[in-house]
Amino acid sequence: MRLIFLLSFLSCVLISFSQIDEHHKNEFGMANSPVYFLKSKEISYGIHFHYTRHLNHSKFGIGLAYERIFDKHKHNTFGAVIAYSPLDKLTISASPGFTYEGLTKEFMPALHLETTYEFELGHIHIGPLLEFALDSEDQHISLGLHLGYGF
Repeated sequence: MRLIFLLSFLSCVLISFSQIDEHHKNEFGMANSPVYFLKSKEISYGIHFHYTRHLNHSKFGIGLAYERIFDKHKHNTFGAVIAYSPLDKLTISASPGFTYEGLTKEFMPALHLETTYEFELGHIHIGPLLEFALDSEDQHISLGLHLGYGF
């Protein structure tokens, strides 16, 4: 009986935190995901970090991003972030930038398009993400988990 009460109480607390209607101006975030390269048909592990600052009284944000894919090409992408939140928990972002592959030592233009749906637990944001990225060498798709800290 105590276990049922405790689980019910914890569920209510988590639900109440997830319903906080507070929009944070800043977010540090990261995404973990398997990455599938369309041309080479290879799968690798990728991690993505970003900082976004939401513009006052708007659904837009700007920031910076970095992605590292742990593949044989040593894929690194740096970019600016332009984010738009058409719905409260849904964010769509575009990140133009450049990719540097350590194997070829070339800088290539790149574009990342990403969408996330976030559940808020206080200052913590967590949810699924879908990303499509392209550069002159290949395109890749990622489906993973976004984790962020809003402040």
